[in-house]
Amino acid sequence: MKSRLTYNQINDVIKEINKAVISKYKILHQPKKSMNSVTRNLYHRFIDEETKDTKGRYFIVEADIKEFTTLKADKKFHVLLNILRHCRRLSEVRGGGLTRYVIT
Repeated sequence: MKSRLTYNQINDVIKEINKAVISKYKILHQPKKSMNSVTRNLYHRFIDEETKDTKGRYFIVEADIKEFTTLKADKKFHVLLNILRHCRRLSEVRGGGLTRYVIT
């Protein structure tokens, strides 16, 4: 499953995912009055993406990865997500046309 990926590449992707999670939840924990319009739109998108399955858990979607990191959601990225799911670092919750990656 690992193919030609090195542990450093996998760790770099984990760091980028952590940056995306930190950025997302920093916006969610901001007071609404201190947000500008762009941040407020992101906030409402984050709230709309949450379901009863992800309530109270940290999760990201591909749009968050594109927004907050320099990673591309290509074939290699999906292979890395499979590796992280296999190691039980991520789990997938599907529904509503979105795939949510829950941090475990």
